[in-house]
Amino acid sequence: MTDRILINDLRFFGFHGLLPEETVLGQRFHIDLACEADLRAAGLSDAMEDSVHYGEIVALVQHIVTTHRYRLIEALAEAIAREILAAFARIERITVRVTKPEAPVPIPIGTIAVEIDRRRGSD
Repeated sequence: MTDRILINDLRFFGFHGLLPEETVLGQRFHIDLACEADLRAAGLSDAMEDSVHYGEIVALVQHIVTTHRYRLIEALAEAIAREILAAFARIERITVRVTKPEAPVPIPIGTIAVEIDRRRGSD
């Protein structure tokens, strides 16, 4: 399948991390998503019911990032992928990238990120 809904550079404030100050002070997280779905019917019908509402995807991601706490960004990415696949039956595959733009490491860095790829029906 080559159809994708791309949602990039979502920015949220959350309290995820291993270090105590990360869970107390919090930090910014950036989320990128690539959701694979057959969008042919939506392209032909121009009807929302034949597609996936990206506003609802964004609202779900916001809820996960801002109301839950994870020690690892790997776990945050996994939760996002799992919840999106559960909530949107049309999405067959999802790639989730979670970036910590200000990861607490003792040397100058750009960003730290994890990226996972999950497919419906494969556990």
